Amino acid sequence: MIQQLLIRFFVRDCEHTESAAVRLNYGIFSGYVGLAVNLLLAALKFAVGMLSGSVAVAADAVNNLSDAGNSIITVFGFKLAAKPADREHPFGHGRVEYVAGVVVAVIIVAMGLNFLQESILRIIRPHAVRMSPVMTAIVAGSILLKAWLFFFYREVGARIDSRTIQAMAFDSLSDLAGTCVVLTAVVADQFTAFPVDGCAGVLAALLVLYGGVKILRETINPLLGEPPGPELVEELRSRLMRCEGIRGVHDIIMHNYGPNRYFATAHAEVNLDADILAVHDMLERAEVEIGKHMPVHLLLHCDPCHTSDPEVRSWQGRVENAVAELNPLFKVYDVRLRREAEGKKFLDFHLLVPRSCSVDQADIERKITAAVSQSPSPPRLRITLIQSAEWE
Repeated sequence: MIQQLLIRFFVRDCEHTESAAVRLNYGIFSGYVGLAVNLLLAALKFAVGMLSGSVAVAADAVNNLSDAGNSIITVFGFKLAAKPADREHPFGHGRVEYVAGVVVAVIIVAMGLNFLQESILRIIRPHAVRMSPVMTAIVAGSILLKAWLFFFYREVGARIDSRTIQAMAFDSLSDLAGTCVVLTAVVADQFTAFPVDGCAGVLAALLVLYGGVKILRETINPLLGEPPGPELVEELRSRLMRCEGIRGVHDIIMHNYGPNRYFATAHAEVNLDADILAVHDMLERAEVEIGKHMPVHLLLHCDPCHTSDPEVRSWQGRVENAVAELNPLFKVYDVRLRREAEGKKFLDFHLLVPRSCSVDQADIERKITAAVSQSPSPPRLRITLIQSAEWE
């Protein structure tokens, strides 16, 4: 296809989308393509709108002009996002791309409101539209060009997983639908006194507003702090469980600082009997291993767990069974058996509860204690309830 040929010709090493430099080239190239196409469409439609007296076509031209401005913002957004970390921005500038997406969305909404106002006025005060066959052909041709731009943006957005480019693809699709409505209306306006041109403008404006609000919502969520995708979390958990010495992973927290740029922390369960320096080196190796295979800068917290004491393992198994019956989403960790004077035993452990679960600590302690007390010589339980940062 044409867009794939253009990508291969203008984007060096286009297959290596994991590279920051290649990703930058994709973003800049797509911005320049969008700028050229939308400026051409804006000029053609503006001329048709002025000559024909169609407010719908003229408003559609202004919409294309705003798209050209969005393309400029996209180019600058990608360039700023590629800047390395500095003293003021120690996590880099990746979120600038999301800011650019928000600016794109705000411009779309503003243009949609202006489009809506002009169209309503045209309904109140109808105006004759004079469309020649050449003008009609120009508007029809713009639909094909916008359709190609949609497929181009969709291809680039999918390759580099860019919300900004995907937002521009959706905007192109809404523009395409709006232009179809405009074309139908200006043709129908030649055969009726009904203000078809104004009505078409209202419908096209509503499409633009819907697209702008949708883009705004999707691009502002990463800035507010949305959760990472479950596939990414599970991949991180799976890779950590394959690392030497790690016997469990929980409480994974991931922060997004731009596309394919994550900073994460996690609790890793390790053998309590292991040498502290060996554990330190083991966790550092795991962090480096994750950084080699995933776009994640990881920091691991050590949670010691018993593996050699059979009595601790036995009581831990009973507690875990009781907790699983209570709620399979709960997680038991940091289990320790403390033997005190007069033969008293205390089983201390942390109970990790997802934020999505509403809990009553007294009720949970009562149920777990009742389940464990059925065993001979049960220890007293000391439960520390921890609310997980993860959402289940």
